[in-house]
Parts: sequence; structure tokens; C-alpha cells
Amino acid sequence: MTSPVAFRPRRSVLYMPGSNARALDKAKTLAADALILDLEDAVAPDAKDVARTQVAAAVSGGGYGHRELIIRINGLDTAWGSDDLEMAIAARPDAILIPKVSSPVDLERVASRVNGAHAPASVKLWAMMETPLAMLNAGAIAAAAVNPETRLACFVMGTNDLAKETRARIVPGRAPMMSWLMACVAAARAYGLDIIDGVYNALGDQEGFEAECVAAAEMGMDGKTLIHPRQVDPANSAFSPAASEVDWARRIIAEFEKPENAAKGAIQVEGRMVERLHAEMGCRVVALAEAIAARGLERDGEK
Repeated sequence: MTSPVAFRPRRSVLYMPGSNARALDKAKTLAADALILDLEDAVAPDAKDVARTQVAAAVSGGGYGHRELIIRINGLDTAWGSDDLEMAIAARPDAILIPKVSSPVDLERVASRVNGAHAPASVKLWAMMETPLAMLNAGAIAAAAVNPETRLACFVMGTNDLAKETRARIVPGRAPMMSWLMACVAAARAYGLDIIDGVYNALGDQEGFEAECVAAAEMGMDGKTLIHPRQVDPANSAFSPAASEVDWARRIIAEFEKPENAAKGAIQVEGRMVERLHAEMGCRVVALAEAIAARGLERDGEK
């Protein structure tokens, strides 16, 4: 049984304001899996041009190691969106994050310009899911990934904007939003996308943050967007498989790989009935653990 194609862990996805040059430089030393270099919400209108210039320099300058770099642009219907997108295409980050995606048309508008500029296939598009229409159209938006020209690779939940637009309250446990969150998880999984949870606003509430990370992992999210470096380590921990989980996955995979079990759909492992689908799930657990371990070795080499 083969492991899944190698992938990048996206446990911790840290927003970095593009207008803060010091923060952009500091990000090179953080243990975040991915960095969203933000030109939108985190940047004041009078700092948009400076932020665009600094983000372009940061991406082209490199030095971020394993960290996935995503540029969040302003919407194309704003005064800054078109220039942001032109810069992002030229900078060639790992992905461009599109705000307020409410239908597949929003993706297609951006993808058309990215493809028209002949950007390499490695430049993906991520979609902010943060409007009422996005919740109603989650399946259709995710289905756009069937066409590789849309470049869609990931959903990012924008829970603050979603609360603003729907008037739903953000409360512990997020019961008012749970149906939307799970609908987006289902849509993402149906079409092979990753999905990253929204931010946690209360910086002083570490216990609440950790609980929300654990809950998001249990829901099937791949990671969480973050607003401060102190949130990186707890997020990495919550979205990493436990050693016992990895060990159990390896045992299931090993049993199904035995010649006598090659044609079986279900077997007993240490007194527990497991199906072949558990081995397939185990392959992902092992691949994730190996990718995380490799990332740790890479960080050691950076020191």
C-alpha cells in the first residue's frame, strides 16, 4: 500500500501585515507552516502602496525556508486589487489568497488574469470563505477545482467577516457557525481541497485558543489561521498526529501489506476489526507525520 503524494502541512497559517517590514523579516524565524502576507484587512488604506512594495520584495528576496508564502490581495473591485494581483503574479508566491469569494465567478476572474500572465502552475489560488453567499455556494466554489486552470487549492475560513455579514455571534464552541464550517469542510473534501480554520481573536485566552484548535482538528480542518506568533506552537501541536496515532497507523498498514491480507477488505489487528479504508487513512497520518518530522530537521539546519 502506497502513501499519498507528498504534501505540505498547513497546521499554522500566520497572517503578517504587509506594511510591517520588521514583521515580514521576523517571520523567517517562526515555526509557522505558512505565512499569509496580507495586503487587505491588516493594512490601512494609506499604507497599501508601501505594503505592496514590501511584500513583493519579501517574496522575491526569499529566505523563508519551508514556509509556504501566500499573498492576500484586496478584492478586484477595490482601488488596490488590480495592482495587488499584478504584483502577486510577478512575485510568484506559492498561492494568491482571494478575499470574499462568493461564487465560482470570483475565482474565474482572478484565474483568468493569472493564466493570461503565464504564471507557473506552482502558483495556486486560495479562497477566503467569509460571506453568506460563500456558505450557500460552498459546493459550487469547491467544484471549480475540477478544472485545473482555476488553480484552486485551499479554503480559508474568514469567521470574523462571516460573523459581521450574518450577525451570528462568535461564542465558545461556535455553535451558531458550526453548520457553515462543516459544510465548507465537506465541500473542500469532496473536491480534494485543504481547508484552514478562521482566527481566534482573544490573544490573552490561551486555553480557549487551544480548545478551538483541538475542535477544528476534530472537525477535519487542516490547520488554523493565526494573528500572533505565540499561537504558532499550540496550532502545530493540535494539528499534528499523536505518536500513538502514527504508531497505530503504521501497524494497520503493515498488516494489510502482508501477502495473506492482500485481497481482504477487513482484518483483525490486535483484537480490533479494521477495514482497508483505515489503512488508507493511516497512510495520510504517516505521510503527515513524516512531513512534519522533515520540517523539524530543516529548521534545525537553519539554526
